[in-house]
Amino acid sequence: MARYRGPVCRLCRRENIKLFLKGDRCFSDKCSFDRRSFAPGQHGQRRMKHSDYGIQLREKQKVKRIYGLSEQQFKLTFKKADRKKGITGTNLLTNLELRLDNVVYRLGFTNSRTQGRHFVKHNHFTVNGTKVNIPSYIVSKDDVIEIKEKSRKIQTINDSLDAVVRRGLPKWLEIEKDQFKGFVKSLPEREDITMPIQEQLIVELYSK
Repeated sequence: MARYRGPVCRLCRRENIKLFLKGDRCFSDKCSFDRRSFAPGQHGQRRMKHSDYGIQLREKQKVKRIYGLSEQQFKLTFKKADRKKGITGTNLLTNLELRLDNVVYRLGFTNSRTQGRHFVKHNHFTVNGTKVNIPSYIVSKDDVIEIKEKSRKIQTINDSLDAVVRRGLPKWLEIEKDQFKGFVKSLPEREDITMPIQEQLIVELYSK
């Protein structure tokens, strides 16, 4: 499945918001968005006027890029959210937050969601004691996510765990750093998602 493999700092500049796609670099003075907070390209510094459709499209692109999904993956995730009971926009964000690649990032086991996806695919994690190597796997309440024994000496994982205090841990998750183990205490609520996302715009876009 095709995936964007270009410079990710351009994506932050295109969406005019820091998407935290490069881990610790995003918190340092090396962050490209902090140094050049205008859109990339020849006409990046011009003021752009967007139509209603354009505003909705940019919101969808922003959320898709935050979670690192392809267009097809994002559309399938939206369809699943639309079929569930409740508010479609909230269901969408909940499903995205509960992806295993996002949860290992939120727990501080990896430095970014991209790294989380990479480590999940390479069999570094178990869920309830069972190996899971599918980044899109949806975790449930009371699930236990653990770093495999042989993976606990990986320096990147240990460096990420040291930085988890700065990033903050969502209240729906719990971690035992010494045991290399995390817990899903509850399902995420809408207020737990702190990124400035207007999910209703995405619902309106797909409803056309």
